[in-house]
Amino acid sequence: MMVDSALLDGIRLITGTILLAYASYTDIKTRRAANMLWVIMGLIGVVLLIIQYLDSGFANIWYLAFIPIMILLMYVFFQMRLLFGGADAKALMALAVLVPIQPVIGPFPLWESFLPGSWSIFANATILFLFIPLSLLLYNIYKRNLRFPHCLLGYVITVEQAKQSFVWPMEKIKNGKRRLVYMPKNFDIDEELAEFEKLGVTDIWVTPKIPFMIPLLAGFITLFFLGDLLLQIVRVLL
Repeated sequence: MMVDSALLDGIRLITGTILLAYASYTDIKTRRAANMLWVIMGLIGVVLLIIQYLDSGFANIWYLAFIPIMILLMYVFFQMRLLFGGADAKALMALAVLVPIQPVIGPFPLWESFLPGSWSIFANATILFLFIPLSLLLYNIYKRNLRFPHCLLGYVITVEQAKQSFVWPMEKIKNGKRRLVYMPKNFDIDEELAEFEKLGVTDIWVTPKIPFMIPLLAGFITLFFLGDLLLQIVRVLL
């Protein structure tokens, strides 16, 4: 019995979208995503790969060899604290199993790619993550807070709101004066916010702690409908 590969890719799309969407929701609310999500994703990926292999095999077996490579790469990235945290790295490891091959559902994606699916998802997510400064700029134009480079990195909220939000202060009190901070993770947030309150400062610039899980979800969906953004950009430039 022949199994339609588009059907398997459709299951991959539904599975990844549901699990990544739920992980994004919990990541926004609590900055946590349950490990069970990635176990489920990985198991479904294994089952789909077995079905696909037993039914028609793989035209390019080297794609499967990329699964352990991707898992190792994400582990190294996590240990080096590049781009993301533990949940994001685990999600990409599970995606390496779920989408090792470029998906094809009818006329989608619009742009073909020879790269492993999980790598394209990672590349898409990274590119989409870089659009965040543009969205912050548009928001600050709307709020009429056009202080550069602040408006490309964050926005203004009250000190009280900052205490209750997942943000990093972009300002620091130094010698009694407010200074812009480009690496806000290097100081104690509560202590710094208390310094602002002592000086009577009510509004400060902050940068949001945006979970990488959100662009990862967007990058996953983008792969299925558009394709590999990075490869398409390279094609256009060349």
